[in-house]
Amino acid sequence: MPGHPIPESPATTHARPPRDGLTGGETLVRALAAHGVTQAFGIPGTHNLEIYRHLAAHGIAHLNPRHEQGAGYAADAYARVSGRPGVAITTTGPALLNIAAAVGQAYSDSVPLLVVSPGMPLRHPRQSTGLLHEMRSQTEALRGVAAVSHRVSSAEEIGVAVARAFTLFRTRRPRPVHIEIPLDLLTAVEPAGPVRTAPPLSPATADPDALSAAAAALRSATRPGIVLGGGARTAAAECLRLAEELGAPVVTSANGKGIVAETHPLSLGVSLHSRAVRRWLAERDVVLAVGTELAESDLWEPLPALAGTLVRADIDPAQMYAGPPADIPLVGDAHRTLRSLLAAFPATAGTHPEVHRSVAALREERNAETRSQDTHLLPYLAAIRSVLPADTVLTSDSAQCCYYGAIPHLPVAPEGRYLHPTGFGTLGYALPAAIGAKAADPDRPVVALSGDGGLQFSVQELATAVQLRLPLPVVVFDNGGYGEIRDEMAARGDRPTAVDLPPVDLPALARAYGGHGVRAESPEALAGALRRALDTPGPTLITVPEELPR
Repeated sequence: MPGHPIPESPATTHARPPRDGLTGGETLVRALAAHGVTQAFGIPGTHNLEIYRHLAAHGIAHLNPRHEQGAGYAADAYARVSGRPGVAITTTGPALLNIAAAVGQAYSDSVPLLVVSPGMPLRHPRQSTGLLHEMRSQTEALRGVAAVSHRVSSAEEIGVAVARAFTLFRTRRPRPVHIEIPLDLLTAVEPAGPVRTAPPLSPATADPDALSAAAAALRSATRPGIVLGGGARTAAAECLRLAEELGAPVVTSANGKGIVAETHPLSLGVSLHSRAVRRWLAERDVVLAVGTELAESDLWEPLPALAGTLVRADIDPAQMYAGPPADIPLVGDAHRTLRSLLAAFPATAGTHPEVHRSVAALREERNAETRSQDTHLLPYLAAIRSVLPADTVLTSDSAQCCYYGAIPHLPVAPEGRYLHPTGFGTLGYALPAAIGAKAADPDRPVVALSGDGGLQFSVQELATAVQLRLPLPVVVFDNGGYGEIRDEMAARGDRPTAVDLPPVDLPALARAYGGHGVRAESPEALAGALRRALDTPGPTLITVPEELPR
C-alpha cells in the first residue's frame, strides 16, 4: 500500500532495551505486521507507549488524529478504501470510550476495524484503587458496540487474539474487534515463540440446491428487481451482468452506492427511502437482495410486505431471517454466489428499452417527492460532479446535504466510492474518514461533504489533514445549525430549541489550523474552488451558505 509523508512519532524511535525475548507490546506489533498491517491510527498515551515503541521497526506507519473518535473514523475509511482491516490504537479508559462511537459505526456498516488498547494489570483488584484511567470493565463497555471484545491473559495469547481477529474478518460478516492487553503483559519480556497467523481460507459458497432454486426463480421472473448493499461490493461486475441479463432495475443502500454505475439506464441509485421506489419494490415478483439488511435506516421506515419471492444472498446466515425472511437463502460470498447464478443465464445480455423507460419515469417520480426540499442543492451537486474525476472517494456526514442531496443526487460509478455512516448514524464522520481514505491511497482524489453542525464534532481533525500535506477539499453546507432536527421540531409543531448555532467563520478556522478556507456562494464559485483545492496541498474548507426553504 502507498505510504504517506507523516514523520514517525518520537514514541516509536526509542532504542530497544536489551532482552532475551519480546515484550508483550512487540509481540502485538509483530503479530499485526505478520497479518499485513502497514498503517495504524491512534494517539500515544501513558499506558500504550510499549506498543508505539515498536511500530516503526516492524514497518507500520502511524497517523495521529487529534481525537480517538477521529482515529476510529479514519481507520474505518482506510479499511473501506484499501480493502484491508483498519487498525486503531488507544490508551486506557477515556481514550477507549472516545473511540466507542466509531466502533459502533463500524459495526453498523460491517467494517473490519481492529481496536487495540491496554487494560488494567492481570492481578488488578476488583475494588477500585484509583489507578490512572481505571474503569470497571473496558471489555464489557466495548462488548456492547463491537462484535468481539477480548482481554488476553498471557503473552502467548496476544498473537492468538490477533490471528483470531483476522480470521473473523475473513470468514464472517466483517465487524469491529477489540483486543485488550493488560499493562503488565505489555512490558513483560517472554521468549519469542512462532508468529500465529490466520489460516488461508476459501470464500464461503452458497448451497447448490439453493442456487438452483434462485436461478429458476429469477429466470421465470417477469418483474424482477435487485437490491444491493455494501456486501455486494466485491461482486460489482457480476451485479451489472445479472441486472442486464434479467432486465432488472437496481436500487442500492447508501453503502451500496455506485456498485452499479448510477448513470446506467437500469439504476435507480440510492432510492430505498422513496415512497415510489418502495411501492415498486413491493410489486416485484422476484427480488434479489445482495449484501443488504433491507434495514429501516436505508428505507427510512419499515420495509413494505413484498408480493413476490425474496432471494437473499449474504455472507451472514442471520440475515436470512433478520428483517424480511428469505424465501430462497443464499449464504456465501457475494462474488462466488453471483458468479454461480450467472452460469444459469445466457452469455450475452439482452436489451430492455421498455424497462429503461420505466426506470427513468420512476427516477423522476422519486425526485418529485422531495423536489421542494432538495432542489436548492442540485446545482451545487452538479458542480461537484462536473469537477471530480470518476475514481474520487467522497466521504459523507449525517447531514441534510448528504442524505437528501449527495446520496440520491450525486452519481457515483464503480471506480469511485461514497463512504457514509449509515445505521448508527454518527455525526463527525466525513472529515476524519477523508483523512483515512487519503492514508489508504494518497494519489486518489478524496473530498469530504459535511454540514456545519456535523463538522464541528470533529473539526479539530483539520490539524491532522494539515499534517498530510495532500490535497483534501472539505465542502461544508452551512445551514446555521442542526437543520434536520430543526425541521423535525417544526413538523411536530414545536418551537425549535437548541438547533440554531451562532455563526462560525469556518474558512478562517481552517486557515488558523494551517489549511485554506473560502466561501462559495454559487455553483460556479464552488466548482472553481474545488478545482483549486484538488491541486492545493493540505485541506481546503469550502463553505456553501444555504438559503433553506421555510
